[in-house]
Amino acid sequence: MNFGESISTCMSKTFTYSGRASRSEYWWFYLFTIIVSWGAQIVSSTIYTTGDPMVSLLPNIISLAFMFPILAVGSRRLHDIGKSGWWQLISITIIGIIPLIIWWASDTKASGDKYNN
Repeated sequence: MNFGESISTCMSKTFTYSGRASRSEYWWFYLFTIIVSWGAQIVSSTIYTTGDPMVSLLPNIISLAFMFPILAVGSRRLHDIGKSGWWQLISITIIGIIPLIIWWASDTKASGDKYNN
């Protein structure tokens, strides 16, 4: 899956937490969200001065807009390796981010499990 396909797939499956997502789909979409967030931060910091409380408005709106799509694709990515999407809750702890990154980067598990469409 390429960059454009992953963006359109993830945005069209914003609230789809079932099924599977390939490694490329997840990481291309994650890269897209990082680029858009950085762009929003740059635009916001050029428009508003440093002490202005409005400087964080645009980046916060962007973060909220991508919250459900990134959770959905993360859940589908975990399904692809045979884990439940609920494992994303371990990211609440700082140390829990490490196994999540390892799992998201893991190779696809063979088909035939309960997460197939």
